[in-house]
Amino acid sequence: MDITIKQEQAGPECKLSLTGEMSIYSVTELKPRLLAYLHENQSVLFDLTEVSEMDTAGIQLLWLCHQEAAKVGKALAISGISSAALEAITLLRLERQFNLQPV
Repeated sequence: MDITIKQEQAGPECKLSLTGEMSIYSVTELKPRLLAYLHENQSVLFDLTEVSEMDTAGIQLLWLCHQEAAKVGKALAISGISSAALEAITLLRLERQFNLQPV
């Protein structure tokens, strides 16, 4: 399954709503797109509410974006999260690294 990105711009802040699977099958296509949004905006919010599946490749991509944002001095946050995404992040005990409340 593909993943789609809906962009909403509000000044220097960019909200990206992702829909579909963040998995090994989609991250190769998704990586350059997410990094481009990150470099083009001062602040990026990932809305993961409609992510239907997330595996370790999806988590690795989130972590890469998190690290890249810190490296270039940009703000990156998760503004919404699906149960599938939260389950994957919780399984690896990465809630604190992504500034999510522990379940």
